Amino acid sequence: MDVLPLLLLVAGSAAVAAAARRGPVPPPLLLVAAGLAVSYVPGVPDYTLDPEVVLPLLLPPLLYTSASDSSYLDLRAQLRPVALLSVGYVLFATFVVGWAAYLIIPGMPLTAALVLGAVVAPPDAVAATAIARRVGLPSRITTILQGESLFNDATAITAYKVALAAAVGEGATWAGGIGEFLLAAVGGVGVGLVLMAPLHWLRTHLSEPLLQNTLSLLIPFVAYGVAEQVHASGVLAVVVVALYLGHRAWEVDFATRLQEEAVWKMVAFILESAVFALIGLQLPVVLKGLGEYEGAAAAWYAVVLFVVVVAARFVWVFPATFLPRMLSARIREREENPTWRGATVTAWAGMRGVVSLAIAFSIPLTVHGGHPFPQHNLILFLTFTTVIGTLVVQGLSLPPLIRLVRFPGRDRQAETLAEANAQAQASRAAEARLDELLSDERNALPPPLADRLRRVLESRRNSVWERLGQPNPVTGESVDDTYRRLSREMISAEREVFVRLRDLRYIDDEMLRALLRRLDLEEAAAYREAG
Repeated sequence: MDVLPLLLLVAGSAAVAAAARRGPVPPPLLLVAAGLAVSYVPGVPDYTLDPEVVLPLLLPPLLYTSASDSSYLDLRAQLRPVALLSVGYVLFATFVVGWAAYLIIPGMPLTAALVLGAVVAPPDAVAATAIARRVGLPSRITTILQGESLFNDATAITAYKVALAAAVGEGATWAGGIGEFLLAAVGGVGVGLVLMAPLHWLRTHLSEPLLQNTLSLLIPFVAYGVAEQVHASGVLAVVVVALYLGHRAWEVDFATRLQEEAVWKMVAFILESAVFALIGLQLPVVLKGLGEYEGAAAAWYAVVLFVVVVAARFVWVFPATFLPRMLSARIREREENPTWRGATVTAWAGMRGVVSLAIAFSIPLTVHGGHPFPQHNLILFLTFTTVIGTLVVQGLSLPPLIRLVRFPGRDRQAETLAEANAQAQASRAAEARLDELLSDERNALPPPLADRLRRVLESRRNSVWERLGQPNPVTGESVDDTYRRLSREMISAEREVFVRLRDLRYIDDEMLRALLRRLDLEEAAAYREAG
């Protein structure tokens, strides 16, 4: 295996993503554009998407990091809209897009058209949620989009397998398709439920943070592999395990959590950057072999399919948002009232991603009997144009749309007050526990050290209230910003002394690393304390 192309992909995509964070264009869109531009540069290696790599090696860690960062409680509260999108909408889009392709493309069998429909059905919310966080989309809509992206791949992959079986001549039936879907869904959830408790037990009983983090990196592949081995949904197994472990992460040792957060942020950054760059780099591969469909005909099919994909989401989202409330008093009582603003943004945030392309590249070249798969290259082309079209058109227009509909802004002061009250309750509990411990002679401490523990609690309690203060009239800095700056300056001064003492051979490098790590932890704590 040639390592250089892989290194170029990772380094190049990381550089583009880092540059995008400083500009107005969301990183996923700039990465796709860079991939498109670079794909025809002479000497650039051929980066053909391999579904045997993307699905089992890239999808599990991306799902895991997204699910573990999600809120199980928020997702449970939005379970109905998430299910309607991740299951109902994906099946609806499969049939609508498939039927449209069957009608407009001469000679395309309905089974092959349904394969195309299943391939382009699942939205990828990575780009949507990245934009949502940047422009301050309400948390409820962000949760729904995240939940949809976590579960819809399982629906789409199962629908694709059923449609593909019919297209290649394996005699698939409606009953068989429904049975396979239920087996994949129930089996995937079941595997996740079986694995989550033992894996959590391992995480909390391994004593070495390095071992715990090694286990953390293996977990998504274990869950995916076990589920696929029993013909269940690996996607659902990964999501179930990740949601459980994320919900119980507070039980893991603090050193593990610090390392794990840094490791998974790096993994997610590299994989997401590389995946969106790979989408753009597929252009030369997709254009090969279009044959009779080159030119105006292929462009016409691509435009029509894009419009159908976008329109189908609106047709599904608005009734699915408002009809259940109209028909059920229980839903009206238990759920907050949705708005046309939220429905519009949810409907428009239907960008497709690398999963659609990976599934399309897994379509076999031949059917049973050795005949070519109907319109194989055209399906690949239309998948690519749909992915690019949704990312570019919807991705670029989503921020202005969110600003246009004018969502109510977040009440930062109310959030800070809630945080301060929570911290006050926690501090009172900690003080009571400290008094209880100090009353035991086995925990006797000199008064200065006991007072130091109390000062730490007081500082933590007061820090949140201090954030409500007015900005500095001279510098314009908030209290947060000033606190962080002064803290960094103090720690920087200490760090310089430690390095100078090492250079003078007063301390050795091992002691320097220990002292610097202590400063790093204090700086991280001060940063979090200031919010």
